[in-house]
Amino acid sequence: MARALGLDYREFLNRHALRTDCGWALQEVPAPEGQGLDCTMLDRQDVPGKALCRVYQDRPQQCRTWPFWPENLRSRRAWQRAGGRCPGMDQGDLVPLDEIRRRMEPRPSP
Repeated sequence: MARALGLDYREFLNRHALRTDCGWALQEVPAPEGQGLDCTMLDRQDVPGKALCRVYQDRPQQCRTWPFWPENLRSRRAWQRAGGRCPGMDQGDLVPLDEIRRRMEPRPSP
């Protein structure tokens, strides 16, 4: 992600990450209109009406597997709750299960 943004590793961490008990996490900022929090990689300005990831091709596995996280798959209600926070859910093409599994595989490090 740092490379995609033209930043060195340290600068990337200082601008976009925070240390948690579990390791590094991406920072979040308030989303517009009180809609919760956005990742600092989410760009809501360049294309009006769209929320686009600035590092989509280099996003981490956590982002690649959204919304298919166990807590969202527990029930239809959990899925709908997650969809209420993510307008992109249930939009676009239906992705076959084998493709979802492929996308969930860890990417090799460069």
